[in-house]
Order: sequence, then C-alpha cells, then structure tokens
Amino acid sequence: MGVMEFFSPGVIAVLGSCVLFLFFRWKNLRGPPCIQGWVPWIGAGFEFGKAPLEFIEKARIKYGPIFTVFAMGKRMTFVTEEEGINVFLKSKHVDFELAVQNPVYNTAWIPKNVFFSLHEKLYVLMKGKMGTFSTHQFTGQLIEAFHEQLEDLGAQGTADLNDFVRHLLYPATVNTLFKKGLFPTDERKIKEFYQHFKTYDEGFEYGSQLPEWLLRNWSKSKRWLLTLFEKNIDEIKAHKSVAGHSRTLVQAVLDVVETESRQHSPNYGLLMLWASLANAAPIAFWTLAFVLAHPEVHKTVLEAISSVFGTTGKDKIKVSDDDLKKLLLIKWCVLEAIRLRAPGIITRKVVKPIKILERWKEANLDKNAFLDGFMAFGGGKFQCPGRSVQQLDSMDAASVQKDSGSGGA
Repeated sequence: MGVMEFFSPGVIAVLGSCVLFLFFRWKNLRGPPCIQGWVPWIGAGFEFGKAPLEFIEKARIKYGPIFTVFAMGKRMTFVTEEEGINVFLKSKHVDFELAVQNPVYNTAWIPKNVFFSLHEKLYVLMKGKMGTFSTHQFTGQLIEAFHEQLEDLGAQGTADLNDFVRHLLYPATVNTLFKKGLFPTDERKIKEFYQHFKTYDEGFEYGSQLPEWLLRNWSKSKRWLLTLFEKNIDEIKAHKSVAGHSRTLVQAVLDVVETESRQHSPNYGLLMLWASLANAAPIAFWTLAFVLAHPEVHKTVLEAISSVFGTTGKDKIKVSDDDLKKLLLIKWCVLEAIRLRAPGIITRKVVKPIKILERWKEANLDKNAFLDGFMAFGGGKFQCPGRSVQQLDSMDAASVQKDSGSGGA
C-alpha cells in the first residue's frame, strides 16, 4: 500500500483543518486576545448573542480593554476604554461606510451601490437640517403632538413607564417627522404597529448580522414596516408641513434618494423610522426613571419648570427654543442618562492593520513626564518626590530576577 493510499481524504481534510487552525492561532499571537470558540464559522456567536453587553463586560475583565471576538464568520475587535478611542475614530486605516454597508442592506434592503452613492450626501443634508439652528422647526409640532397624546391618556390611572414613553413618543415622532396621520389611530392597528416595531428594534443587531431565515419573526416585522412605507410614500412626499416650511426633513431626504434610486425611498423611510424611535424612547425612559428615583432631583426639576412656565394648570403649555434654553437642569439630566445608558456600539472596518495603546512610547520618561491621567505618583505641586527612585528600584529588581533565572528569594 502506497503512502498516498494510507491517508484517506477524510484524514487529509482533518489534518488540513488542524494546520489552518494552528496557523491562525499563531497569527493571532501578534494581535489582541481572541475569543473564537470551537465551532467553525459560528465561533463564539451563540454565547455572544445571548447577552452581548454582559459578554463584552466579562471579556473586558478577563482579557483587558482590547480583545477580539470571532462570531458568525467575522472578527470583531472591541476597544472598551477611552484611551484607545481616538486612534479608532481618526485613523485612516479604518472605515465607517464599509463597516455599516452590509448591516444597512440586511436591515433595510438598501443595495451596496445605492448606499455608497448616497451616504455622504444624506449625511451632509441631515447634519444641516438637524443642527442647533434648525431644531426650532420641530419644537412646535412635537409639543402639539405630545399634548394630543396626553389628552388621549387622561389625567388619571397608572401605566408602565416604558409603555407610557412609547405611547407618547411613537405617534408624536412619526406624525411630526413623516406626515400627520401616518401613525394609526385604530386600536388594533396601533397595537400591531407597536408589536412589529418592537420586534424589529429588539432584533435589529441580530438582523444586521445573521441570515434572515434564522430570524423569521424579525423578518416578518421588517416586511410589515416596509409595506407601511410603500403604501404611504407618495403621500409623505406630497405632505405639506403644518409649520409652513417648504420641505420637511424626510421630503428633503427622499428628494436626494430619488436622484439615485426611486424604488428605495421606502427603504430609507424605514431606516429613518428606526433611527428616530430606537434611540429617543430609551433615553426618554431612562431620564424619567433616574429623575423619579431621586425625589430631590425631581423636586428641583419641577421647580425649574414652574420658574419658566408658571404654575401648571389645564391650559396647554407652549414651549419655545428660548424656554428650553432656560431649562439647563433637564438638559443635564438627559445628557447624564445618555452617558449612563447610551446603547449600541460605534463601529469601523479595519482596512489596514492599526496599533492601539502603544502608550509609553509617547511619554518622555527621561524627564519623568508621564501620560495625562497617570496618577500613580499623584499630581500637581505635591506629586511623589521619590517617583524616580521607585522606578529605578523596580527596574533593578526585575533585572536581577531575570539574570538569576528564578522567581525565588
């Protein structure tokens, strides 16, 4: 029997797989710690998918601030501390558009060529339309819509805070941003909208990465929401703003979209719906939850509101941008809620190798000029006078231990 006959195709395949596995293990020694599991392609996907934030926190504790997770055929490297974030955000070797293009297709069926052609144009447009000097165009309409929803709820009764926030924000945002009347008024259809958007929102991260056939309920909700926009897109484009503005934000976006692909207007409508509701509702919920959990803060907030609008009564409060500028405490509460509970991940695709946290190469150790934020020796006028001696002692001890070849005394 020849040597080649001794090795069956199955054995060769197993050996080849082992060689490749060991090669990539060796290659990874040059990069961050990698959590990759033992199942081909899936990797750590199941464990990561069960509770992503908990998984990331445990990995950070075990492996440090930078680590890689291999899941569903992709390598995701996480930077979890502020120190490395500037390289991550500003390096020319990472790319935002390449990172989000595929998730955009998976979640809204916007093709690659359409996305790359429109992304920067739409970003510039929306940045201008939603800048500090443009928010006044939304204020009046939103306040009026909030009053309508509060009247519908009534002054008596109890409700889950999360449900209350959604009941208030969803109709007001949809009718203001797209067109008045787009949000359903029939009780059954309202419930249907809530259910489909909740399914779509909660499964968004999974839907952005996984094959759609694995997420049947999520896929059904995506199709339902897309159908909603397909039926209403012409009316949205023809809708006249109550405030008298020539074109609404959504209409301006659709005008740009249709220069490239008219058929994908509903798809961009779906993305705008998700972007407008998926972040606003959780932050509103957490702001109210934190304020209500601290009676002294709640009292101070109410006093601040009364100082601007007077004693509340049955009359509707009219809110202007100038009024909001006087309510700094509320703005601080919103920003603190965002700081504590901001969801999601900032993502980039690495197009060329980059290095993060080469921290001590930037320090001038000859002059004991340490990095900003390094507080081991104190700071200011009275930092540790023996810091140079302590470093020298530690270096000498390390050198002696290495020369002795033993860790014993």
